[in-house]
Amino acid sequence: MHATPTLTQFKLCPRSRSVRLALAEIGIEATLAEERPWEWRQSFLALNPAGELPVLTLDSGLVLRGAYVISEYFAELLQNHEKGGRIPPLFPGTIEERAEQRRLVDWFHGKLDREVTRELLFERIYGHLLPDRSHAPDPDALRAIRANIRYHMGYVNHLAHERPWLSGTEMSFADFAAAGHISAIDYLGEIAWDDYPSAKSWYARMKSRPSFRPLLADRMAGIAPAAVYADLDF
Repeated sequence: MHATPTLTQFKLCPRSRSVRLALAEIGIEATLAEERPWEWRQSFLALNPAGELPVLTLDSGLVLRGAYVISEYFAELLQNHEKGGRIPPLFPGTIEERAEQRRLVDWFHGKLDREVTRELLFERIYGHLLPDRSHAPDPDALRAIRANIRYHMGYVNHLAHERPWLSGTEMSFADFAAAGHISAIDYLGEIAWDDYPSAKSWYARMKSRPSFRPLLADRMAGIAPAAVYADLDF
């Protein structure tokens, strides 16, 4: 009997969330091990010298470090295997369609992370979890972050208006990457959903998928989610 893979992650880490969605969609169950990457624990650095999440340890002993590596590994592994009569939805379609999917994955895990999610999580959550608890949210930083949220949500709204899924006609890891970030932002109640009707419709479909249920059940001690976070009819 094979052991269950272990996903080292943090509940609101967007990259971790994207991988959790992907694994659930392709039918791979993983044991979750929570890690606070800002603590720079030596045992975690031994697992991933980059000090970044997520990390997936397979039962073979192979360690996959980072959302990009994990998603590409399973895309290659499963490209010739059908699930429910179709190829698992990581990077489906033509080479041109897969190029667009990867562009958007880079946008969400790169640009959106730098301009919004990383800083927002530090100001609203991670800063409060530091050992000395001395960090107070910076109002100027939050104003800049919220302006960037409007820009990025406008782009997601455009994509969702023009396409059935964010990258094209099929759901892909681009949708999981976007949902990983947007769900973390939404946990904090930072999205004015009525301003982005197409993005709201796309995200409602994502939230309604069985793979999303564990994310909607996540809770941070002492930090309750926004009222609409787990509401499928938001």
